[in-house]
Amino acid sequence: MKTLVIGTGGREHALALALSRDPSVTEVHAAPGNPGIGAFATLHPVDPMDGTAVAALATDIGADLVIIGPEAPLVAGVADAVRARGIAVFGPSRDAAQLEGSKAFSKEVMAAAGVPTAGSRTCTTAEEVAAALDEFGAPYVVKDDALAAGKGVVVTRDRDEAIAHAAGCGRVVIEEFLDGPEVSLFAVCDGKTAHPLQPAQDFKRIFDGGRGPNTGGMGSYSPLTWAPGDLATTVMQSVVQPTLDEMNRRGAPFVGCLYVGLALTETGPRVIEFNCRFGDPDIQPVLALLESPLGELLSAAANGRLAETSAPLFRDAASVTVVLASAGYPESSSKGDVITGVGVANGVSDVDVIHAGTTLSDGALVTDGGRVLAVRAIGYDVADARSRAYAAADLITFDGLQRRSDIAAEPLGVIEGASLKDE
Repeated sequence: MKTLVIGTGGREHALALALSRDPSVTEVHAAPGNPGIGAFATLHPVDPMDGTAVAALATDIGADLVIIGPEAPLVAGVADAVRARGIAVFGPSRDAAQLEGSKAFSKEVMAAAGVPTAGSRTCTTAEEVAAALDEFGAPYVVKDDALAAGKGVVVTRDRDEAIAHAAGCGRVVIEEFLDGPEVSLFAVCDGKTAHPLQPAQDFKRIFDGGRGPNTGGMGSYSPLTWAPGDLATTVMQSVVQPTLDEMNRRGAPFVGCLYVGLALTETGPRVIEFNCRFGDPDIQPVLALLESPLGELLSAAANGRLAETSAPLFRDAASVTVVLASAGYPESSSKGDVITGVGVANGVSDVDVIHAGTTLSDGALVTDGGRVLAVRAIGYDVADARSRAYAAADLITFDGLQRRSDIAAEPLGVIEGASLKDE
């Protein structure tokens, strides 16, 4: 099977690496990819947002399966352009991708499907925003309705900050705050059937202790030994299957990864948000522990055959990912800073260095984005994997490097809640 991964970041690197280790995958291609992916896959210069170009590339290389990683191409309808060429695609159509493309649409679908989630109001005026903030109270949760690269959400006790964020977004969704640990659950879907992957937890804020602004994610780990053992089963029954049924009723079957961001509240799991693709970096430790072939799983989903496919299997181990970000992130990013130590870190047993924002300049590896690298390690438990990840991360340097020191130190429900009380 020839596979083509669309995208440039850490998620795409982790996906392509897992595909390269699948015996059923004969070739791995990526477009445009990054220097890390280029170590084991063939790279092609293509604009991920150009559906015609992506479809033409898939046709030219004879791809059997195209995996579209980022949300923006999915919301733009790139999967539709590839499917129109008769090529199997793992990724939802433009219509189905509105589950991430519009927070208001996502809430509408959840309401129709009876999915447990936070109460919310969709607002377009300052008056509506003020009324919604009064209704739900602090902590205030304000979400840009449109895509915002993982940084469109503000959770704060500062009313002025909430109002300012809303004013800069246009249409926003304001929600009640859901108290409890946050969990990421990924469901591989073929439109009617879904298989869950192992849950993970993602650390969103830039600084230790859950302080500072939200980012695209500063680290993650799996498994979550403290979470209910039947969490995946519960979420599949109460969230994923009803959502798939509702999307089918609307004539927009969801094929791809349905990311379910959850809060484990005292009344049970409630949905914080849906995404239409694998989360980054929270998918990275999950893929590190996946024992069954990824290519076969994604191909079955793309071709509507999940009901005939066994559920994915995972190693009895743990994995931790630590993100290394550039100076200024998340407000900005530094480019062109020389990176050293990646080869040494990548040579450490049970460690992978995942590239996200890197490029080559005059033969040197340099920074090229906010989140630059992710150091992912496997251990016999979370503490062991965490120790390995940080030891390997210590080997990598570049000017302005930022990282958290508390990834996987304790469940996010403890430290993130403390941060809100301190703000």
